[in-house]
Amino acid sequence: MEIRRRKFQGVLNILSFNRHFYIAGLIALFTIVFSEHFLTYNNYLYWFLIIIFAYGLLAPLIVSAYVYDFTRYYDFNWIDRLNLRGSIDSRIVNINAGFDETSYILKEKFQQSNLQVFDFYDKTKHTEQAIKRARKASLVYPNTKIINTSKIPLKDKSVELLFLLSAAHEIRSNKEKIIFLKECSRVLKNSGKILVVEHLRDLPNFLAFSIGFTHFFSRKTWKNAFEKANLKLEKEIKFTPFMSVFVLEKFNKN
Repeated sequence: MEIRRRKFQGVLNILSFNRHFYIAGLIALFTIVFSEHFLTYNNYLYWFLIIIFAYGLLAPLIVSAYVYDFTRYYDFNWIDRLNLRGSIDSRIVNINAGFDETSYILKEKFQQSNLQVFDFYDKTKHTEQAIKRARKASLVYPNTKIINTSKIPLKDKSVELLFLLSAAHEIRSNKEKIIFLKECSRVLKNSGKILVVEHLRDLPNFLAFSIGFTHFFSRKTWKNAFEKANLKLEKEIKFTPFMSVFVLEKFNKN
């Protein structure tokens, strides 16, 4: 089964899952506009506030349309450049945080491989409204298993490719993140790879998402977590200036 995304699906997702942010932003913007009739504003301050709020509302939508729609991220053809294709009998694992847009597409791409899907969403730990709403709208891949971040129900060294596609940042605790990545390292074959795709807490994402960039983690934080989890950063590439692709392997392959 192949699931095709609608045009501007990324933009629609942001509007739907973060509607509380956009409602608050629009109320603030309209308040500034209408209060100009009753209050005396410095002209520069008035337009500064208008531009800041309008930018904060529009920039994430424009960047999301660019990253997720115009660059064809969800075709996953960019994976071919990483030489990650497994053999026919490879076990591939895709782990999400309660919102799965990728498993059907990965199965289409790696048709002859054994794909297993896990979901580590925990409503007691992952409490942000956006992920709660995303979970309700998510398609569930057949036989998806709900797991705890401290335990992946697979044998040691049994996975050839493990995907964490815009999911791991939902683990907000650094300690929990390291424990989870250690589990990913445990189930990874010595020759295996882990593919982590994330926005970073950096300047391009600040310009794109303003205060929302704090939802992401810095490259330094990720690198530190990888090292503590016995994972070596083999390579890092940028899929647009706003998204980083980390290719990981076991640090100690004994």
